[in-house]
Amino acid sequence: MRNIPQSTFGILAAVSLILGTGAHAAEQQGGFGRLVDAVAGPLMAKNDISGMAIAVTAKGKRYVFNYGVASKANGQKVTDATLFEIGSVSKTFTATLAAYAEASGDLSFADSPTKYLPELAGSRLASVTMLDLGTYMAGGLPLQFPDEVTNHKEMVGYYKNWKPSYAPGTHRLYSNPSIGLFGYAAAKAMGWPFDDLMQQKLFPALGLSHSFITVPKNEAANYAYGYSKSGKASRVSPGVLDSEAYGVKMSASDMLGFIEANMDASGLDNPLQAAIAATHVGYYKIGGMTQGLGWEIYAYPTDLDHLLAGNATEMTLHAHEIEKLSPPRQPVKDALFNKTGSTNGFGAYVAFVPSQGIGVALFANKNYPNSERVKAAYRILAALDDQLPAASAD
Repeated sequence: MRNIPQSTFGILAAVSLILGTGAHAAEQQGGFGRLVDAVAGPLMAKNDISGMAIAVTAKGKRYVFNYGVASKANGQKVTDATLFEIGSVSKTFTATLAAYAEASGDLSFADSPTKYLPELAGSRLASVTMLDLGTYMAGGLPLQFPDEVTNHKEMVGYYKNWKPSYAPGTHRLYSNPSIGLFGYAAAKAMGWPFDDLMQQKLFPALGLSHSFITVPKNEAANYAYGYSKSGKASRVSPGVLDSEAYGVKMSASDMLGFIEANMDASGLDNPLQAAIAATHVGYYKIGGMTQGLGWEIYAYPTDLDHLLAGNATEMTLHAHEIEKLSPPRQPVKDALFNKTGSTNGFGAYVAFVPSQGIGVALFANKNYPNSERVKAAYRILAALDDQLPAASAD
């Protein structure tokens, strides 16, 4: 860990009211804790964030810094047990589950999803592969389902009538219906409901004890409230394939376990090791970003501008012609992996670098701009590794 400039610490006095429980952690964890406080305070103030957890893993050491409140109504503070909605970061778990199914011999990414979902036989999805679905290359499935798709029957009808805008495997259009169907078909191939596979199989196999699709009653008090732009309390609403696309609720400390498993899976069983490695394979490039399964990958070291470009709204809302990697790029440790996630009331960002043994997760009960998340995480990573140029504190 490099030395942190003394000028950074001068910010602390102005943000002490926001920092709350984090300030005590900073006192215990020295200069690095003070740096995280100096990132968190202005970030929360600028974006009107009520509660936040920043979790960091560095060379085998874990740090979790908690700030503000999980509920404005009762003033409950954010703690290590607080559960946040992680939005589309959930897609990395869906990808891991599907890759586990392939590693276990239950499916092949080269198959059409209609093999596992015979009700879709005869649809245009017959010419789409599971890999196309998992990497947003099906041919133009949209960001969200149309409003009129509210149940399973309507979902099946939507897929049966869907008409692609592009040939499969040629364009990326970020899509919940795409990766949602990927996870749903994988669960069908494994013969279990998706939610059960996640909560009874995958989370325990990863050693995650505070991660859920459906928050159980005994954890309800730990489930934070998110807050909309208008300040209204918010939690994610049920939706078609919501579990598969954006349904995970978890603690920041549990996310550290998942980050560390992605950086070193040697303690896991062989199929799960293979699954995690499979999510790190790169299939195509758009600018400086390489698309894996769930994860989005950058050469390391990278600069802040590349990360901001790869996480920009334009990448989410518009189709992009891809630069296909043939053969796919096999997993490398010297890369930065990241993923953003949002629901109406929550915003998350996760980034890690296996070769350096460093990673960070930012969980907040406010959906605030991706650019703000990326800048904050980058400052923390830059403090952990001199290969990254220092980022400004704006």
